[in-house]
This record gives sequence, structure tokens and C-alpha cells, in this order.
Amino acid sequence: MESYITLSFLNDFIFCPRSIYFHQLYGGFAEAVYKQTPQYKGTAAHETIDEQTYSTSAHILQGMEVFSEQYNICGKIDIFDIKTGRLTERKRAIKTIYDGYVFQVYAQCFALREMGYAVSEIVIHDLVHNKNYPILLPEQDEKMFTKFQQLIEDIDSFDMETTAFTPEKAKCTTCIYNQLCDASLC
Repeated sequence: MESYITLSFLNDFIFCPRSIYFHQLYGGFAEAVYKQTPQYKGTAAHETIDEQTYSTSAHILQGMEVFSEQYNICGKIDIFDIKTGRLTERKRAIKTIYDGYVFQVYAQCFALREMGYAVSEIVIHDLVHNKNYPILLPEQDEKMFTKFQQLIEDIDSFDMETTAFTPEKAKCTTCIYNQLCDASLC
């Protein structure tokens, strides 16, 4: 059976490729074993999406499973307005628009398009500050689209035992998996 890349892995891999391995290792454990306050706050921010109570309008897709055959990525979208073609990814609080955020919405965009939907606009919404950050469509930003494609290749070819890894103290000290990772002892 072929394994797929989940949407969350795009951002996680950029943060630390090894975190994906540890995330999967913890998959069967209770969340309290590995989640910390920021992860719980993020989960709470998505509650209306996960429960599909954000909107009752039929033209608003919320929390829908999507899959891109082209990029072998699966996951859930937050909100897609069929009428306007607007794809919205919600984040609890945004300090910086990280590349991983952009790559997650690109993957969602590609999946929706493969499913026959017309995506014409992408925004990332900061719930705490009630602010939208417009994101250029993949075809409008060649540099980011190329980086997205490279990330997919990097994830597909990553091997924890053979790929060189250089720990970054700033990341390792905030990583929820640092107690499992021998490389985080920088």
C-alpha cells in the first residue's frame, strides 16, 4: 500500500523532517502524552470546522477530506466557498506566514481543483486578530510553486537513517518530540 503525504506534514517537515517520524510513532497514544498547550489551542480553533458547524450554507464546504493524486497528498480543508472560489485556511494566531502554511493551502488548492472545484482565491485567516492574509495562487507565484514541488520531492526521498540532519537549537528546544530525538541534544 502506498503511503500519502498528509497536509500537516508539509509544515512539519519544514520545521523538522524527523518530527514526522515521531508524530507517526505517537499515533496510537493519547494526545496528552505528546501535545502541549499550543497544539491544544490549535485544535480548539478548528473545532467549528471539524464539527462542521461553521456555516449551514450549502455552498460552504467545511472540514472536507481532499486528495491530490498529482502530489499524493491528503487531508482536510478548512473552508471553501463554492460560489466565490475562495479557499480559507484558519490559524489560531499568526505571527509570520511561514512557507509551510502556503504549501498547505497549495496542496488543498490542487486537491480541490482535481476534484472539479474552481479555486480562484486563497486566504489564511488569523482567528485571534480576525485578519486575512491573501496568498497568491500557485500559478501566480513561480518561486513558491517551485519550492512546493521541491518540498514534495524532499519528503518523498527522506530517510531518517541515511539523510543528514543538523539540529537547530531554537527548534529542538521547542519541539514536542525533543525527548525522543537523540539529535535534539544540541
